[in-house]
Amino acid sequence: MTPLIDVVFLILIWFISASIYAKWETKISVKVPTAKTGKYSKRFPGEVIINISNDGKIFMNSIQVSNQRLTKLLKELTKVFPSQSVIIRGDRKTPYEDTIKVLDTCKESGINLISFATVPQDQNKDELI
Repeated sequence: MTPLIDVVFLILIWFISASIYAKWETKISVKVPTAKTGKYSKRFPGEVIINISNDGKIFMNSIQVSNQRLTKLLKELTKVFPSQSVIIRGDRKTPYEDTIKVLDTCKESGINLISFATVPQDQNKDELI
């Protein structure tokens, strides 16, 4: 019984720490675009969020990375978790070309589950998600 309790507490600690990192990830000042069909979805521990600022800088886990570094990190991640999903949070003023580069990087790395973050249209346009 004691090992089972230990495992449960370790899993609980992992979920708590993962949710804290997920909240920190959205603190980068990226204002995502609005969409009629946009809605808030559940956040999952271990999800990868890639932020693209309006000047084309790429952030993963709140750390700025180059496109080459992002490719390397995502390839290593897909070796361990082949069905890893990614959420791309591009600023509404990010050039389309920069977003496509990140999308290509994800596909080259073997990631097939890619989502784009949006805000519902009825929300304040300056609100961050």
